[in-house]
Amino acid sequence: MSETQALDRERLRHLFDLRSSYNVRMGGDFTADPYPVWRELREKGTVHEGTVHKLTGYAGDAFFQGLPEPDRPHYSAFSHAALDAAYRNPEVFASSPDEVDPTSGADVYNSMLNMGGDQHRRYRALVQPSFVPARARWWITNWIEETVHALIDGFAADGRAELNVDFCAAIPVLTITGSFGISPERALDVREAMSRPMEIVEVLRPIVAARRENPQDDLISILVEAELKEEDGTTHRLSDAEIYSFALLLLLAGSGTTWKQMGITLAALLQRPDLLERVKADRSLLRPAIEEALRWMPTDPMFSRYVTRDVDFHGTHLPAGSVLHLCLGSANRDPARWDNPDEYDITRKMKASFAFGGGPHICLGMHVARAEMSAGIGALLDRLPDLRLDPDREPPRFIGMYERGVTEIPVVFG
Repeated sequence: MSETQALDRERLRHLFDLRSSYNVRMGGDFTADPYPVWRELREKGTVHEGTVHKLTGYAGDAFFQGLPEPDRPHYSAFSHAALDAAYRNPEVFASSPDEVDPTSGADVYNSMLNMGGDQHRRYRALVQPSFVPARARWWITNWIEETVHALIDGFAADGRAELNVDFCAAIPVLTITGSFGISPERALDVREAMSRPMEIVEVLRPIVAARRENPQDDLISILVEAELKEEDGTTHRLSDAEIYSFALLLLLAGSGTTWKQMGITLAALLQRPDLLERVKADRSLLRPAIEEALRWMPTDPMFSRYVTRDVDFHGTHLPAGSVLHLCLGSANRDPARWDNPDEYDITRKMKASFAFGGGPHICLGMHVARAEMSAGIGALLDRLPDLRLDPDREPPRFIGMYERGVTEIPVVFG
């Protein structure tokens, strides 16, 4: 049995089931459909005072980017036009309220996630070449393909499987940790320690030291060898603290989103057997199936921006220092941009959505995520004949507030 097949399934469920204590702080216990409420809010007005979760009717507290920030006024935007305007104006709608010193310590908040302007552009440029579409084959060959088939090998003979946690969740975490030289048996340790960054630093420390001595074909080596150009024209190699902050951000993003989006896409197809058969027969339909799922139900339906100066925005005055929450989920179903936006329709003309955000901070790993979903779903269709939902098990349900996903995806095949 490979290390991939031997992953502890109970730990996977603890770390990747949205209903678990590990994920509930992002609203993983929210089980209602938020889209009717978001539609009503969008129809009543573009911008509303309050947070997305409170406006939606979620009773608890929910932690996410821009939250909780109890001492700041909060506003939420729900239309495509409003989000487009905010993403196009990062000087007024900033990703962080504070300046970032990337050398001050290893922390995801010291990474390019919270940088703005020229600083963000310079740091992002160091790793951007590894995440462009032309590099998708590098990711697939080195990490994704082997992981996908090893996971399928673990249940292909059983005639049944649970795909959300046992398959979808494992692929991204093994892909991103593998690209850092972290072994599969340590991958779940790293994921579990995301709220304790210094534990992850201790895992990374010997890898970074080894790559400084002997670079390899992986992401840590790219960070070790990268040269950052300063504003005065001088260049320098990244410090260990800068590399750790980069790595923490990439580990958090790389292991925490794609699995949910892959599960959403699989559930949408499995709930429509005729459509699943069409995609199986014509693999050119797999890309629009994935893109439509991204629009129809993005796994992270909200991100936030900090308002840097007083501004009148789509009929609402936003004071400096307030937080504007951008409801991607609502904007992606705005009828001003899409006809019949609540329908999952893979034949519609593809238009760019906000599934991966927008503006300078648009998701760095979006092309890797697409490669993971395409490789994973394609392999399932190749290797599991007559794949269908298990009629004797509860069908998947879409749940979650700030991290949307599905419950179990029980399937039978053969």
